[in-house]
Amino acid sequence: MSYLADYLAETARVIQAFDLAAVSDLVTALEQARRDGHRVFVCGNGGSASLASHLAADLNKGCLRPDLPPFRVIPLVDNLATLTAYGNDVDYAEVFAAQLPNHWQAGDLLLVISGSGNSENCVRALAWARAHEGRTAGLLAFGGGRCAPLCDVAVIAPTRDMQHAEDAHAVLCHLLMKVLSGEGTVD
Repeated sequence: MSYLADYLAETARVIQAFDLAAVSDLVTALEQARRDGHRVFVCGNGGSASLASHLAADLNKGCLRPDLPPFRVIPLVDNLATLTAYGNDVDYAEVFAAQLPNHWQAGDLLLVISGSGNSENCVRALAWARAHEGRTAGLLAFGGGRCAPLCDVAVIAPTRDMQHAEDAHAVLCHLLMKVLSGEGTVD
């Protein structure tokens, strides 16, 4: 029983230790993208890819409000044919950055989710977005890795354990959806 309690206690500690100012800054960046009609691109690898897809669904559907324009969220992880074509024909490190020129406009926001903060394809996508007049954000852990300096807003889960990082990122994504849907506020 001890391991079960210890695991949940550590996950709770990580969640409670988020930098709330950084979370508030991420809410502001997402609100600005929605208000200004900019797209929000999301990506990640492995469990973070699934979370990116889940977040896109929550923002696109769960945050519909009659008083605000809808989010325009594009998950770069959801087109398997595109991912595998770039992975095979170009390089897996380019699977996200290579998709951006087809849809990107100055002012758009790229949000990467990377537990390690070192996923090369996320690093390259962030660099591409910054070079093309975009805003950048990351849900990261392990100190933020190479992604953190490329992010205008970095929310870093204070852990070096991938499962606790992914648990915390999932909770954070649901928190973002609740706040951006108007159900809660950032105070």
